[in-house]
Amino acid sequence: DENTLFTSDSLINRIKADTAFADCSNLLFPAGNTAGLSLRDVGRLLPYHTNVQPDEAAAVLNYLKAEKEKEEKIFYPLIKSSQGTPNAGLFFFRRKPGNRCAVICPGGGFRYVGAIHEGFPLAMYLASQGINAFVIVYRVGGADIACRDLAQGVDFIFEHAAELKVSTKNYSLWGGSAGARMAAYLGSYSPTSFGGTTSQRPSAVIMQYTGHTDIGGQEPATYAVVGDADPIANPDTMEWRINQLKRSGVPTKFNLIHGISHGFGLGTRSPAEGWA
Repeated sequence: DENTLFTSDSLINRIKADTAFADCSNLLFPAGNTAGLSLRDVGRLLPYHTNVQPDEAAAVLNYLKAEKEKEEKIFYPLIKSSQGTPNAGLFFFRRKPGNRCAVICPGGGFRYVGAIHEGFPLAMYLASQGINAFVIVYRVGGADIACRDLAQGVDFIFEHAAELKVSTKNYSLWGGSAGARMAAYLGSYSPTSFGGTTSQRPSAVIMQYTGHTDIGGQEPATYAVVGDADPIANPDTMEWRINQLKRSGVPTKFNLIHGISHGFGLGTRSPAEGWA
């Protein structure tokens, strides 16, 4: 039934087959065998992530479907395969016309893109705060190709700002793990360094749990958050970079959360809840 709301028990393949997602179904979830899997099992597709909340995933999918049913555009392809299937694109969680915007880069070790856990829930939260939020699903394979896709996504937003009804002034980049590296690289070097045409850097970069140490010398305001039980991103490394930026005059904040591991996403029902 097309009118039935998704729940934790909804089959992933059934969700992907819903007509609301006809133009983006392959980018909703990480690639992999989803036969017989429900949203309760979605964590199996996200090996680098923890604190995956199936009901949260259902809520964001219902939100996107409702937007589509109101004839709102929820997805903008950036790169398509020769068969016309999108290989990269932007999901749009729109809020008040003319408000500023944010681009969220989910992580996955550049092997998959965990948008269902680390992108869409955060975007829906930011939208509830009045921010027009985009989630980029980029091509996997490494930081360079991912950053190039992100630069293309930023270009798209700048070039279509009037159509999208968003302000590009003081836009922000958000990212978790591999996605945080992407946000930081474009914050340090601007989209033009990765094939884009937009020279404007973000006004802020918000980074979750990453070992990124690069400093280009022109960093925007930076917020870093990580758990003290993270086996992948060393909290000391993140704090070191934040301290280096602070010494050079960059506005910074470092948030160390006790009792949480890597890839906690929005942090719902965990010690990290409320970090954003």
